[in-house]
Amino acid sequence: MTIISAISLWLIPIIIGFVLVYGTIKKVPTYESFVEGGKEGITIAFSIIPYLVGMLVAISIFRASGAMEFFTGLIKPFFDMIGVPVDIVPLALIRPISGTAALGMTSDIISTYGPDSFIGRLASTLQGSTDTTFYVLTVYFGAVGIKKMGDALKIGLLADVVGIVAAIVVCTLVFA
Repeated sequence: MTIISAISLWLIPIIIGFVLVYGTIKKVPTYESFVEGGKEGITIAFSIIPYLVGMLVAISIFRASGAMEFFTGLIKPFFDMIGVPVDIVPLALIRPISGTAALGMTSDIISTYGPDSFIGRLASTLQGSTDTTFYVLTVYFGAVGIKKMGDALKIGLLADVVGIVAAIVVCTLVFA
């Protein structure tokens, strides 16, 4: 076992132990605080469910309507011109919306083209280079009652675009 493996194996238990010992020294009721946090977590989980269902329904409607295929057909000439497979576009569009849908699309791309293909590597890199911006905004912001999310949406989408472009550039430089 390497040193890194040993550290990664023991890091979380050590942190938890440290928090418990520190809380006990400071005379914080650690067990009661833990139980209170658990109650809060369950309440938040239940408040998230309506937002999650709404998001999943919207994604299903978008994909089932054929809008995704229509959109990729429109932009295919541009992507062919720059040498990026158009099959990556649905993944790039879905990734900011739903991590689960994006993971399903990534799995489909990899099973179709193979993990060592350019598009398989690009899909894998894209999967790890962006976040689920709309999911975070609708679910988490909605659960805590934040109504004004315009700036967070702009920054989140900008970060997604930067992640997508960076994934394409890096994969093109390294794998193409």
